[in-house]
Amino acid sequence: MNIIFYRYNSICEPDYIDAFKRLGVDVIEDMDGTDISLDVGVKITKLGNMIAEKRPLFIFSINFFPFLSILCQRLGIIYVAVSVDCPVFEIYHSSIKNAVNRVFLFDRKQYLSVRDENPNCIFHLPLGAACERTSSLLGDEYDPEYDVSFIGSLYLEKDLFADLKLDKKDKDRFVDMMEETIKTSASGFDYLEKNLSLDDEKMIKRAAKDFYPSEGSVMNMDRFVVLNDYMAPHMAYLERVYLLNDLGKSFEDAKVHLFTRSDTSKISKDVVLHGGVRSLEEMPFVFRNSRINLNISLRSIQTGLPQRIWDVLACRGFLLTNAQDEICDYFTPGVHLETYSSREELKEKIRYYLDHDDERERIAQNGFDEVMNKHAVLMRVMTMVKTIMS
Repeated sequence: MNIIFYRYNSICEPDYIDAFKRLGVDVIEDMDGTDISLDVGVKITKLGNMIAEKRPLFIFSINFFPFLSILCQRLGIIYVAVSVDCPVFEIYHSSIKNAVNRVFLFDRKQYLSVRDENPNCIFHLPLGAACERTSSLLGDEYDPEYDVSFIGSLYLEKDLFADLKLDKKDKDRFVDMMEETIKTSASGFDYLEKNLSLDDEKMIKRAAKDFYPSEGSVMNMDRFVVLNDYMAPHMAYLERVYLLNDLGKSFEDAKVHLFTRSDTSKISKDVVLHGGVRSLEEMPFVFRNSRINLNISLRSIQTGLPQRIWDVLACRGFLLTNAQDEICDYFTPGVHLETYSSREELKEKIRYYLDHDDERERIAQNGFDEVMNKHAVLMRVMTMVKTIMS
């Protein structure tokens, strides 16, 4: 049994390839997605020829690619896609209706937003933990080097809101709405959704240089684009800079460490700055050897668990994350990880767990055991294969 795995250098690809191989699947890698010089027509022709030659059980990709779905529909072959990002704008392309699709989305709210377009072919499935890879890399060594760590982008480099051609008054009003959203909830953007008017949407669309089009989509995308392409990245920047700076000055006997490739000019000198770390080779060591690992989810991930949560637990790291609707579907706060719902609760729990080593290390071990036994990437792939074959 073989499959064709369309690759484009997602950092998640190696773990899924390994999981398929461990199930006895012969994985044929289509590397054309890694070549930005190739246009879609060439990729379609080459993949079509590969399908004719190899006759795979299905085509697989990380995230959904409309052109792959369209090709598979024409050839009558199953197309499997698993989301690791949220939002994935492409899932709203009209090709999501194709009968050959088997699309797995980790954020329940995103899943519910598109499920009815193809109810027998779109599924909710959480992300998973690469426990065996991290265990092989890290062994049992534990030497805490960092008190509180955050690894991730500050999103300034992805901040389309900053480039909008708006009057200062309007821009400040939108920032006030974003800041109020951050203050009133630990995840999502309920306040912003309720208070952003249709006129506001139109204003932002007019002020944008390149606005994601609704043509070819199953719905009008304007509001979705405004919230996810313009508001969510700017909110990530505001929230992460504020929280890290606040934490940096809040602890006399502990240091907050930031690992990022983003511009850090707005980060306080109270925060210890590091460059970015390589995801597969270096990041696991930071997760393992941090007393407390922070997760500050993107607001566009409204209910689901981002990959960072699974990665920290897979490294036997202690995780303190913003509360998210789906966390309690898989974990018990205080047993497998910890959550916060406000800035004050975040600081209180950091203080508590820095002072309670045994409890913190027990929770980290419980979290690892839980993902190892129930939530490994291999188990997610097994679920997908069973769904496809049923």
